Amino acid sequence: MRPEGTRFYLPPEARLRQELLERLRKLFYAWGYEPVELPALEAHDPAHPLAQKAFKLVDRTGEVLALRSEFTTALARMLQAEPPPLLPVRYQYAGTLWLRERDPELGRMREYTQVGLEYVGASGPLADAEVLALALEALRALGLKGVLEVGLPGVVGEVLRATGLPPEVQARLQAAIHRKNTPELQALLRDHPTPWARTLLALPDLYGEEEVLEEALGLELPEKARADLLALRRTLEVLGEPVLLDLGMARRFDYYTGLFFRAYTEGFGLPLLGGGRYDGVLLERAAGFALGLERVMEVLRPPWAEDPPDALALDLPTLKSLQAQGMRVELAWTEDREALCAYARQRGIRLIGEKGEVRPC
Repeated sequence: MRPEGTRFYLPPEARLRQELLERLRKLFYAWGYEPVELPALEAHDPAHPLAQKAFKLVDRTGEVLALRSEFTTALARMLQAEPPPLLPVRYQYAGTLWLRERDPELGRMREYTQVGLEYVGASGPLADAEVLALALEALRALGLKGVLEVGLPGVVGEVLRATGLPPEVQARLQAAIHRKNTPELQALLRDHPTPWARTLLALPDLYGEEEVLEEALGLELPEKARADLLALRRTLEVLGEPVLLDLGMARRFDYYTGLFFRAYTEGFGLPLLGGGRYDGVLLERAAGFALGLERVMEVLRPPWAEDPPDALALDLPTLKSLQAQGMRVELAWTEDREALCAYARQRGIRLIGEKGEVRPC
């Protein structure tokens, strides 16, 4: 019996998955990102943000272990155990993750595959532009047209902290801004007046192309928020490609210390990849992103037609000779020519080879 939230991948779907992973591996490697492999089993950490959703098990010594639920923490542990001799370093990874999802959303099961990268030991516009550029290149490598939605969650956080309002009020303001719920935001600010009200009310509407960055810079802002926006302006100049900005994005501003981004493609409502900068959270300076392979497959939805071999060979020397010519060849399992021809026609195999020669079936 197959456990809920898992699935089999048969040809040709399994082959396409491997092909897509290989395209990304080659792309990331061409940019200097070395592959690493990380343990699927980890020591269970109750403080891990996904601890409640992790699959846990106990070994015979009584130690509680967990199946890997995300890659960034695992990579941070690797770097703490094996510090690189020189920074910056660039790493890529790919593999299976496991989460106890009660109601799996589209493209995410209990067992799923992620591929991603981390750029460690560098920060600033050049490093951020590199990560954004690679996110766009990853979509292109998969044959997808996508758009990046880029935010600076810390800007909202800086403005909220500047208000000096109680933490629980700040949390409610943050939620209203992130949901772009202007009526709720107005009601909260009526109950909790602050000199920063004009800026807070403007944040949900700062969504669009790069002109919204100039609108944001025209607001009254804390010094760090302004500096972050100016750094984002420089990042986008280096990137040189259009993006969508969401400067009212307030998700996890305590985690992402710089930009946060997601990539979407037309006709699919969920992000295909997501990432950002998280200096000092797990690593001193680091940025990266991860892409969900199941979501990509859901978008592509290719016709699952088998790609048949080019030929059937009746002997090993012929098989090897045809393969040396670049053909995909299967070895016959019987000497019954009639059965072989019937099989070849059913599979769509055009040729049969014997004693170094090929003929139509």
